[in-house]
Amino acid sequence: MKSVTESANVAEREIVVIGAGQAGLSAGYFLTRAGLAPESDLTIVDHAPGPGGAWQFRWPSLTLRTANRVHDLPGLPLRTDRDEVPAAVVVPAYFAEYERRFGLRVRRPVSVRAVRGDGELLRVETDSGTYLTRGLINATGTWERPFVPYYPGIGLFRGRQLHTRDYVRADEFAGKRVVVVGGGISAVQLLDEISRVAATTWVTRREPEFHEQPFSADDGRAAVARVEDRVRHGLPAESVVSVTGLPVTDRVRAARARGVLRRLPMFSRITEDGVVWDRQLPGGPAAGTALEADVILWATGFRSALDHLAPLQLRGPGGGITMTGRLATEVAADPRIHLLGYGPTASTIGANRAGRVAVRELLTHLGQPAPVV
Repeated sequence: MKSVTESANVAEREIVVIGAGQAGLSAGYFLTRAGLAPESDLTIVDHAPGPGGAWQFRWPSLTLRTANRVHDLPGLPLRTDRDEVPAAVVVPAYFAEYERRFGLRVRRPVSVRAVRGDGELLRVETDSGTYLTRGLINATGTWERPFVPYYPGIGLFRGRQLHTRDYVRADEFAGKRVVVVGGGISAVQLLDEISRVAATTWVTRREPEFHEQPFSADDGRAAVARVEDRVRHGLPAESVVSVTGLPVTDRVRAARARGVLRRLPMFSRITEDGVVWDRQLPGGPAAGTALEADVILWATGFRSALDHLAPLQLRGPGGGITMTGRLATEVAADPRIHLLGYGPTASTIGANRAGRVAVRELLTHLGQPAPVV
């Protein structure tokens, strides 16, 4: 390993990992198994105040039972019978134990301002110092970049607008008129909760696709393959979740029976008092229909949090980053950089495998021994 140099708040590391969610911790585990010593050869930085990745910020009603699934990190299974306890409690405790058990010594809260090229090295500039590194694993996920689409009049609305990221509990909407925008799993979960205490309207850009049959391993592989093909061709990444559809659970069946899942096509614009459909779309209200609302909840997903990589100019003309490598985690234009949680690896299902493969490929590129696991 390269010797460590420290001067003027600049430290040299073999590899820096940005982000300590599931993918970042998985990468840290495999890097230490390969012989990199935390805070000597390896530094992991994380923007959040404590362990747990994005899980620590989830709404209280999201439990391990209602979450899509929390997958075990390598080397330490998640053993709990607390399925009804908020995931925001259970998962951070699990991640904290994982960091202690394997001595990963995550530095937090650290915000990465920019990553720049510096000759043969990469320069990682943070609010607590600068790292010069030979290799970078970026595992920042999407939580820091909630996406709200623009619609005419969005700034006129006098009611409350919030994103899924800001949701806490349904009780705060009691007695109000709430428009829920979005066709994903989170939208359906929150629609179900809020509809128990408020008048809700569900609006989506396209017809939601429900899967009555259990989601199979083949379905998962097909979804990942579709997203992977896009990033290998430099196209903007879709999320894996966006192409898997909506599973029909007992809660979904109950919501259907209550008439909650009656979907309307997207409105045309937003007014001071609600939303308007200027033209009639299939399944939608008549042209000119206005709906008064007190709240608009944007359950419209997230985008990859990669702004700090902008100085490297990795994006192509279409806005995507061309990826390569076995699992499409390696940046084609700069093999010193691997992106975990981008495109096909943006799910907890593939985080461990992606971490292992990315570490092997990066260490091979740097001429270092790869982990045996």
